[in-house]
Amino acid sequence: MMHITQGLRRAVKVNAEGIATIDGDRRTTWRAFADQVARLAGALISLGLKPGDRVAMLALNSDRHLAYYFATIWAGGIFVPLNTRLAPPEFGNILSDAGVAILVVDDALQPQLAEIFKHTVAPKHIIFAGDGQPPADLIDHEAFLASAEPVPDANRGGDDVATIIYTGGTTGLPKGVMLTHNNAVSNALSSLAIMYEGEPWTYLHTAPMFHIADNQWNTGVTIQAGTHVFTKRFVPAEMLKLISQHQITHTALVPTMINMLCQVPNVETYDVSSLKKVNFGGSSIAPAVIRRARKVFPNCQFIQGYGQTETSPNIAMLLDKYNTDEGPYAGKIESAGQPVFAMEVRIVDLDDAELPNGTVGEITTRGPHVMLGYWNKPEETAVALRGGWMHTGDMGVVDEDGFIFIVDRLKDMIISGGENVYSTEVEHVIYQHTAVADCAVIGIPHEKWGESVHAIVQPKQGVVLTEEEIMAHCRQHIAGYKCPRSVEIRYDPMPMSGAGKILKKVLRAPYWAEQDRQIS
Repeated sequence: MMHITQGLRRAVKVNAEGIATIDGDRRTTWRAFADQVARLAGALISLGLKPGDRVAMLALNSDRHLAYYFATIWAGGIFVPLNTRLAPPEFGNILSDAGVAILVVDDALQPQLAEIFKHTVAPKHIIFAGDGQPPADLIDHEAFLASAEPVPDANRGGDDVATIIYTGGTTGLPKGVMLTHNNAVSNALSSLAIMYEGEPWTYLHTAPMFHIADNQWNTGVTIQAGTHVFTKRFVPAEMLKLISQHQITHTALVPTMINMLCQVPNVETYDVSSLKKVNFGGSSIAPAVIRRARKVFPNCQFIQGYGQTETSPNIAMLLDKYNTDEGPYAGKIESAGQPVFAMEVRIVDLDDAELPNGTVGEITTRGPHVMLGYWNKPEETAVALRGGWMHTGDMGVVDEDGFIFIVDRLKDMIISGGENVYSTEVEHVIYQHTAVADCAVIGIPHEKWGESVHAIVQPKQGVVLTEEEIMAHCRQHIAGYKCPRSVEIRYDPMPMSGAGKILKKVLRAPYWAEQDRQIS
């Protein structure tokens, strides 16, 4: 049975005076960080936290984000990191669904609380963990920590739920993915088996910590007693400075971020020689981008990860040597890599029968990384995990070397800049506009973001509707990254199947006709 907190205790044993966290001017050793975690856990319990209770974190990246992650788990609770880019109604839905007992917020997100609480009952306790002056009605983090007594580890582990991470739902509502201690630790070990070189990392949290792509390294860096460095948001020039200042060795990005780093003016003047490996995901990387990146980061390897929140997240990884369109390994760059250790992958047809290599079907996987299920959604859990295999919703093919090539999606998911956008969720919002008769949301190619959200909207008969109206309507209800970047007002009938469903494949075809790959 695996325990996330085992990694923290190991870090203290092997590197007690080593630097655990760097956040601006704050530096903490592993000994001090572990003491802080035990005290925060005691403070959370003093508020009434019981085993299995949920603590939500609504904050940008910081050392405190990491501390509350470990403290919640140490106290026996379940950590719920919230996507800071959501709209108030979405926050309200998640807080209600998760039954959050305690909410931790920073100064960047605290101003949204009044609007959020119009959509849900406020949690009984709200902790202010920002750097500014705490509001009078919130619990101040510093005072909270100073008054606390350390408590022993609750020692939850194995299949006990450690985190609930919400991901977009195909019904228009988010789903809480329950990830266990076994999930988190096994994912860390299999990823480190591929990426670890024998020396503790100095890892930069620049991708959002609420996202599984970065969240996974809370455990992965701690278990090796490395150093966590934080930047609140991804700002390309700032990231380059931090790499130089702290001699960053590892980080996680999406290809869009890698491309933006390469575009920073005078990028060649930054000392980035310390960067050894970048774990990237969300989409494959274009050969032109990887060539640029190798010039900017000459000592760095780029390792693609393929997965999803439900698999905590890694299903497969593509080693650096395959990220090329030249030489003996050319042709693998378009793949998602080979399965990571302890993960099994098979391609199945609509009846869940396994298909031979080279045949397109749904990608399914099983292993210790696969989620326990969806919070409060037993029926959706049963469908996703039927037969003991996680059904990814991605259509793909496996070649003779075991490399997975993704060719399309069963789910109408759009990946824009590494963020998952579910078309049905956006459609659900568009249909709320009183002038809309029908709509379809699809992903179309975008040079910078991989895909962008495109809405095709049919107005009600006799009604005039504009693109700007649809965009403004969406911005009121959902996060900005989910909103359509382009809108087509269509007065002709939508293409329909015999069953009366909109044929999105037909709608996508003109946009993807010149693309080699029907997915970014």
